[in-house]
Amino acid sequence: MIYIQRKIFMGIHYDYKSTKGNKLMEKQAKRDKKLAEKKAKREAKEGPKAQEGPEKTLDTSKPITLDFLTNPDK
Repeated sequence: MIYIQRKIFMGIHYDYKSTKGNKLMEKQAKRDKKLAEKKAKREAKEGPKAQEGPEKTLDTSKPITLDFLTNPDK
């Protein structure tokens, strides 16, 4: 215990549990802010991502042939 001017204080660990939630929220906000800054910096460095066209999917009504497997561009 710490004695200051004849008043008894419980010490530095007394309010740990009562402030734990606030400290965790502050840490999470700080972490999210850092990640957002890193993401913005990386996007600025790489440039905007180009939108790729839709992926080519196989038509389920057509059978897969050996010719398709060996030369799909045909």
